[in-house]
Amino acid sequence: MERMHHAMMIAPSGDPDRDFAAMMIPHHQGAIEMAEAELRYGKDERLRRLAQGIIVEQRQEIAVMQDILAKKTGPAASAHHHMGDDK
Repeated sequence: MERMHHAMMIAPSGDPDRDFAAMMIPHHQGAIEMAEAELRYGKDERLRRLAQGIIVEQRQEIAVMQDILAKKTGPAASAHHHMGDDK
């Protein structure tokens, strides 16, 4: 979880949509890691089903946010997501 909190500590870009997506991705990745731990070690079948759903949904949401970030234009988005790319 410490890795998730560290990844969420990004400097604001001035674009609230970009910042939301950029901070939510590590949050979702942390949720996936916790859900995977539940599947690995948990015994409660209700929680295991919930964890499986969380993994599926959070991965889908991460893909949407990554797509949005990839399509965002401007120096902040380009510097963050396309380092070394002159596009």
